[in-house]
Amino acid sequence: MFHRILLCALGALLFLAGPAFADGLVSNIQKNYETIKSIKAVFKQRLMHKESGSVEQRDGTLLFGKPLRVRWETAKPHPELLVITAREIWDFLPDEEVVYRYSPELVRDSRSLIQVVTGQARLDQDFKIKEEGVEKEPAPQLVEAVIWVDPEARLIRRAAIIDFYGNTNDVEFIELIPNAPLSGDAFAFTPPKGVEVEDRMESDVQERELFK
Repeated sequence: MFHRILLCALGALLFLAGPAFADGLVSNIQKNYETIKSIKAVFKQRLMHKESGSVEQRDGTLLFGKPLRVRWETAKPHPELLVITAREIWDFLPDEEVVYRYSPELVRDSRSLIQVVTGQARLDQDFKIKEEGVEKEPAPQLVEAVIWVDPEARLIRRAAIIDFYGNTNDVEFIELIPNAPLSGDAFAFTPPKGVEVEDRMESDVQERELFK
């Protein structure tokens, strides 16, 4: 059975349990992720647009290695490959035959989706836990987050991120293997021949929101 945690950047942090249990659970999860060096996962993603009511579903895989190496790949209906290293971000959209290159600073904020689902957003530092809630500066990409955790495995199994406009990005891990052996080649990327490369390394804003 998973426990649900509600993180609200504008309001409160609600645990579906008492505050003492909440503190202990957060502490245990944090300690566990400090020991985890890598993650290999299969996920399902649901993107819900509040204004139109549309829902898009995707399947994908995630490879993560500390300190910040990511390979995030989704299939139908819109294939996408994101490769993140300490030097750069590559965002490859095969259907559009374009690759965007960004600075890794775009995903180092604790409020980015990848920091939340890989346990790198520190609940014991980034959020102030109190009996009545938590206070945190809101950001357009994360106004509220609901996190489901496995208390026995001390792992985050699902995260639903709600942005400033009320849109929801819901990622659920179907398979999750901590400390999985990963090849360094998994985080190497060379733009395919004939594909347009848009370099945005000097821009503070990405062309499109990552992990969507």
